[in-house]
Amino acid sequence: MSRSFAQLAKKAEANKTAIAVSKEPLAEPPLEIHKLGTQFLRQSGRHISKVDDSIRDLAKDMLKSMYSAKGIGLAAPQVGIEKRILVIDLDIENPTNPPLVIINPEIINSSATVDTYEEGCLSIPGVYLDVIRPSSIKVSFRDEMGRPKKMNADGLMARCIQHEIDHLNGVLFVDRVTDQEELKKALTEHGFNKKDVFSPPE
Repeated sequence: MSRSFAQLAKKAEANKTAIAVSKEPLAEPPLEIHKLGTQFLRQSGRHISKVDDSIRDLAKDMLKSMYSAKGIGLAAPQVGIEKRILVIDLDIENPTNPPLVIINPEIINSSATVDTYEEGCLSIPGVYLDVIRPSSIKVSFRDEMGRPKKMNADGLMARCIQHEIDHLNGVLFVDRVTDQEELKKALTEHGFNKKDVFSPPE
């Protein structure tokens, strides 16, 4: 019994998160989320060599800002910070559901099957368009404690991770939209300029 308890305790410690913030929106979130047309969104995040309290504080501020904007994902370049870190929470209405902090992510495998699904972005509010992406992925990363992790993801989680990793490379979801007429119409309706969209990545 003691051996089983020790194993459970060790497992619980391995999964312990250092990130705990309220999901209630703030009147004045700590970070500004930049919009399409600003150069911050085209900067690539830099590799994080050391995961320390400053990185955990950044993750907390990113989460507070994401929750305040009622989003489910946010990457550091969206708030003008050139670091390879992103946060995700697919269940923002549930205060007990812990967020996911992903540092230095790398997609190590993608499925051959793809899905087309409507995406939006906190940096391009009001615009929702179809994007084609691999249905499932395997990603390696470090968590908020600096621990190496690997995870398989499909469905909305896979799409969200891919969307946010794009941000770390200066790519926006509108760059991947294939229907150029719908893209131009949607951007114009919401006060954005199509000239700020890049050609679809290879």
